[in-house]
Amino acid sequence: MRPARSRAGEQLLAALGPLLAAEAAAEAHAAGLDPADLEQGVWLRLLERAATEGPPTRPAGWAAWLRAAVRAEARGERRRARREVPYDTADGEPAHPAAPEVERLAERADELRRVRAAVRRLPGRCPRVLLAMMSTKDATYREIAGELGISQGSLGPVRSRCLGCLRRMLMAEVAAPEPWGRER
Repeated sequence: MRPARSRAGEQLLAALGPLLAAEAAAEAHAAGLDPADLEQGVWLRLLERAATEGPPTRPAGWAAWLRAAVRAEARGERRRARREVPYDTADGEPAHPAAPEVERLAERADELRRVRAAVRRLPGRCPRVLLAMMSTKDATYREIAGELGISQGSLGPVRSRCLGCLRRMLMAEVAAPEPWGRER
């Protein structure tokens, strides 16, 4: 005769196994993880919880917990993957050292300053249009059109022409044109 604890474990496995496999496969695919690893981590959490709280009285309540645990485990795996740095085995130094977060933020701020400076050099009403579109206020087309004093329907074509002008200006600064003035 088997002990009650192993029967409860078998019942738990039978009741929640298919759900866990399906949830782990769905979350793992979206997060770029191995479903088996995710499933194993959640089983560990589930068995630890079963050891402290005893066997489940309502598998439906455990099913909701299981879904939440799969998502939490996937988030934890993604966090760990972002923090991990691969090391080269030869000298112990990182194979691909990741730029510190502060450095990336500084590079992004510098890039944004350069784009804003280029936008300010545009002719006509293009600087006002593009700077309003780049605003951190996240304004709607209606609000931007009202702020600029133009119709909402003409904002899209004006924006498109201004972006084309910006593109041509930046291409002229970055790449030298080919013979006869053609851009690459």
